[in-house]
Amino acid sequence: YLPYIKGESKEPMPLYIKPDHKLSVRDVQRAMRDHYEGTPLDITNDPGAGPFKTPYRLSPLTYKVGDKEYFNERPISTQQTAFTFVAQMRAELPDAIGGVLWFGADDANMTVFAPVYCCTDRIPDCYSGKEADCVTFSWNSAFWIYNWVADMIRPRYSLMIEDMRAVQNNLEDTYDSAQSGIENAALSLYEKDPVKAKEFLTNYSCMTAQSAVNSWKKLGEFLIVKYNDGAVKKMAKNGSILRPETGNCAPLVRPGYPQEFLEELVKATGERYKVTK
Repeated sequence: YLPYIKGESKEPMPLYIKPDHKLSVRDVQRAMRDHYEGTPLDITNDPGAGPFKTPYRLSPLTYKVGDKEYFNERPISTQQTAFTFVAQMRAELPDAIGGVLWFGADDANMTVFAPVYCCTDRIPDCYSGKEADCVTFSWNSAFWIYNWVADMIRPRYSLMIEDMRAVQNNLEDTYDSAQSGIENAALSLYEKDPVKAKEFLTNYSCMTAQSAVNSWKKLGEFLIVKYNDGAVKKMAKNGSILRPETGNCAPLVRPGYPQEFLEELVKATGERYKVTK
């Protein structure tokens, strides 16, 4: 479908295509995070991406320069997202167990898809909105914790994204690996007492939601320390930040800006910042 994307054909893209293999929940979660990287629609390699190649653009999608109107590409994953989910529905299981909403607050790219079983009859506290709304921040709100971390990462995306991805993958892989065991336990309970099975899955849904938010708080604390003031603190082999042997200054590196960005900066500023000796 590249000819249509490039404007070389008027044949429209199809509404949907049939995949060449069965998609897993994890496959769909990854698709929800896509910004068309590696395609002609990739927006990480133009000036709008900034020096750290962010795949996001500020709204509105359209803007004017002179008398001409232009637009920013709208990727699948976008920062304006309030919540996102992947629904998993399996008719071969009892209704209480077969339906799972893999739910995340905020942007799909920078959230954690945690399982919420369809029999759940209690809202996890971190999703409840008891203490927060669109103008009230709370450290107990999943929405605000995910937004806090995402807003920290976007300005220095290429530097920081892999730290976030490691925590995200660990949590989601854990939930994925646990699913079979959790559902087998729920099935055993369901055969004896459906009410207890539903209570078990409700408790599990609330626990995973809160564990993800707790991990995200620790991630935010880690990021602000590691990347404070534009420098990057060095890491130990065990994954912790190196502590200073003496004094108060931890070992760090100053990554500055990528070379290609510096070359464009020199083109734009000319001799203004040239070092003379």
